[in-house]
Amino acid sequence: MSHLMYEKYDVEKQRDQNIAGDDAFARQYAAIEADIESALQKAELVSKEKSKASAVAVNAEIRRTKARLLEEVPKLQRLAVKKVKGISTEEMTARSDLVLALPDRIQAIPDGTAAPKTGGWMSSAPSASRTEIKFDSDGRFDNEYFQESEQSSQFRQETKV
Repeated sequence: MSHLMYEKYDVEKQRDQNIAGDDAFARQYAAIEADIESALQKAELVSKEKSKASAVAVNAEIRRTKARLLEEVPKLQRLAVKKVKGISTEEMTARSDLVLALPDRIQAIPDGTAAPKTGGWMSSAPSASRTEIKFDSDGRFDNEYFQESEQSSQFRQETKV
């Protein structure tokens, strides 16, 4: 019974149900899925590779594939929200969820580099005392956040000379 709950995430089943064949999302997602699978297989082979040069070359290829796949995600996101005949709103939501999970899945493919550190672009500078920059924010950037206060409007009036 519980497997029915996850049926909407089954790309194979979605592809089979899409008899029309004109579903760009299903085609694009299947292509990305295949590329991720291929990159994972290459990463597995690299882990067993004895030749350092071969490993470096394959890892570079994997990184290029990852970069290309990450560029495809926004296109796929647009296709996921596009109305398609015969696709229910639940399936549309499932498609969006699948796309949202893609960047993490793509980044998780081993490519010979260390796992990326979050929040820092100076991590390679050994002389810097602070190796990363963090932005503190509560994430609230709605209209209220930028609303003009009495102080800011007074300042605006004073500087309008």
